[in-house]
Amino acid sequence: MNSQPQPQALTQETDSVEQPERSRDFNQSLSRGLEIIESFGADWPRQTVSEVASKTGLTRATARRFLLTLVDLGYMTTDGRTFELSPRVLRLGYSFLSGLGFPNVALPHLEALVAEVDEASEASILDGNDVVYVVRVPGTRLMTIAVNVGSRMPAHATSMGRVLLAGLSDRELEAYLATAKLTRYLPHTASDIRTLRQRVLKARADGYAIVDQELEEGLIAVAVPIHDRTRRVVAAVNLSTHIGRHDADSVRRELLPPLQHHATLIERDLAHLT
Repeated sequence: MNSQPQPQALTQETDSVEQPERSRDFNQSLSRGLEIIESFGADWPRQTVSEVASKTGLTRATARRFLLTLVDLGYMTTDGRTFELSPRVLRLGYSFLSGLGFPNVALPHLEALVAEVDEASEASILDGNDVVYVVRVPGTRLMTIAVNVGSRMPAHATSMGRVLLAGLSDRELEAYLATAKLTRYLPHTASDIRTLRQRVLKARADGYAIVDQELEEGLIAVAVPIHDRTRRVVAAVNLSTHIGRHDADSVRRELLPPLQHHATLIERDLAHLT
């Protein structure tokens, strides 16, 4: 005998749990879409329609309709049975990270870092196939590449892009690799799927990435991820230098440790905001 409540016992497209009184301007459809997105996470990276319906309190038909809408909008992917978030969902965090949150937290730490090592430092987030710079602190030494807050660079050819891609799930990474245009800028650029996958997985294992002249001649950079308090990668910070001052080995020895130290301080302060 089926003991589950029948759909007709519920009001049309509502939860079985009594909802608090809302403003007349409250948009329930938007609320439900966000609830569905938030139902996914480290413990539930992939779910069926029934599982989403159970977690959100929606009917199965309503949950399915919202999931397929999110697929059409690019925020979900599906294999026909299960659903999971796509990298596009990271765009939803851009307003927070580029507003009064992350950049204000990161800036004083990157200023201290630059004062310590006298090399330029940046922070960025992943937006589609690019990294978007949200903080930049220049050093006193000249650099050949010019970037400003709001600049976009291809994720596959940058150190911050490498660690941000490493923070994606395996399925998200494969979705990125299947669609990204991997332009070859220099002989060392990771411009084929196999090479890039290997370098991203190495960055994931190492906890950092060094990119040596893949985007700009003479430019070498090291980056580490920034995690939120749930250990999700939400941003990246780096140090950029020139091969006339450092090679990959000296970057690893001399620049990576202070970068990791200040990244830890950023994560500590970021956790207090959320």
